[in-house]
Amino acid sequence: MTIDETVALLRRNDNILILTHKRPDGDTVGCAASLCAALRAQGKTAWVQENPEATDLFTPYLAAYLAPEDVTVDFVVSVDIAGRGLFTERGKRWLERGVDLAIDHHPSYEGFGAESCVDASRAACGELLYDILRQLGPITPEIALPLYVAVSTDTGCFEYGNTTPGTHRVAAALMEAGIDYQSANKRHFRTKSYKRLRLESMLVEGMHLYQNGKVAIAAITLADMATLQATERDAEDIAAFVGQLEGVETSVTIRELRPGFCKLSVRTSGGLNASKVCALLGGGGHAAASGCEISGSVEDAGKVILHAIETIQGG
Repeated sequence: MTIDETVALLRRNDNILILTHKRPDGDTVGCAASLCAALRAQGKTAWVQENPEATDLFTPYLAAYLAPEDVTVDFVVSVDIAGRGLFTERGKRWLERGVDLAIDHHPSYEGFGAESCVDASRAACGELLYDILRQLGPITPEIALPLYVAVSTDTGCFEYGNTTPGTHRVAAALMEAGIDYQSANKRHFRTKSYKRLRLESMLVEGMHLYQNGKVAIAAITLADMATLQATERDAEDIAAFVGQLEGVETSVTIRELRPGFCKLSVRTSGGLNASKVCALLGGGGHAAASGCEISGSVEDAGKVILHAIETIQGG
C-alpha cells in the first residue's frame, strides 16, 4: 500500500491493537507508542500489546498504551516485524487471527499482513511511520518523542550506514515538535551500566578475528551473564559494539539465549550482504544488519556463521 492508502485504512478502522516484535528494540517500541498516541489523538480506541521482553530502557514509552488482558479488537497492526518468527508468544495469537496491516522497512518482510506498507529504503520503520502519521494528524510532542527514539536507535544515533539525508530531515522535524531529544540521546547513547562495560570487556577478551582482521566474532554466554548478574537491559544493542574495532568489516555477536540455542547478529560495512548471510540460516534483515537463530552451542554457532559468511563471499 502507498502511504496515502495506509492513512485512509487507519482512518476507516477503530478498536486497534498494535504489535511489537520479540526482543523489542527502540524502533518497534517507538513506532508502537507513537502510532497508538496518534490514533488516540484522532479519537480512536487503540492499544499496544504488552511485550514481556521489553526492558526498562523502553517500557516507559509504552506504559500509557498497554492493552488489558481481556482486550477485544477489530483491527491489528504490526510495526517493524519482518517475519512470522519474530512475533512474541502473545503476538502469535493475533498472527493466527490475522494481521490487518503490517508496517515495516525490512527487505526480508514475509508478506503476512492482509495489507502491507513496506519501504526497504527507509533507515528505520519510524522514518516510514513519520510520513504516515504526519498525514493522519498533527505531530505532537507525545507522538514525536517515541518516534525520534525509533529513528535514532535504529541508526545508532545517525552513525550507521543506513542513515540518509531523509533520515536527518525526519529527525529534524521531530526535534522541532518540541521534544527533549537531549535527554533521549543521553539515555540511549551516552549512558552505560557498569555491568554493560564489563560485558563489553568480555566480548573483547573472547573475540576471534578472521580474514586478516576483517571478520570479528564474539559471544556472550549464559555464564557471562550469570557471573555479572547482568540483565537484558545491560545487553541492549550490544551487537553494535564488536564492529567498532578498527579494520573490521563484518562483525558477529553471538548471544546464548538458553543452553543449545543462540541468537546471532551480523553487522557489515565492507560490501558483504548481511541479509544474505543470515538467510542461509533461516534469518534475515537488512544488507548491513541482520540476524538469525541457531540450535547448538556458542562454538557451533561461531563455526556455522563463519561458513555462511565465506559461502556468500564466494558467491
